[in-house]
Amino acid sequence: MNKEISEHTDHLPDDDEMKPEYDFENMTGGIRGKYCKAYRNGHTVRIHKSDGTTLVRHFTPEDGTVSLDPDVRKYFPDSESVNHALRCLIPLLNKNSVVF
Repeated sequence: MNKEISEHTDHLPDDDEMKPEYDFENMTGGIRGKYCKAYRNGHTVRIHKSDGTTLVRHFTPEDGTVSLDPDVRKYFPDSESVNHALRCLIPLLNKNSVVF
């Protein structure tokens, strides 16, 4: 089993670096967030297999998933920072007040 795995992975690079031919800084024509709204509603992935069949999987956001707009994401890059900020706001909320 280990020999089988090593035979298939011998050609892979040892490091986790991008290949030099992937120069994203000089790429043009991309539109940031082009598919963001559609992705929030779920997305479909089609995998075309070598035997001619196609595997279709539909993914929907998990329960509790929140998507941040790009301007907010600059300040809150991960769930830990978002949760920390929201926990700081919770004590300021009046129990009888309406939450946005």
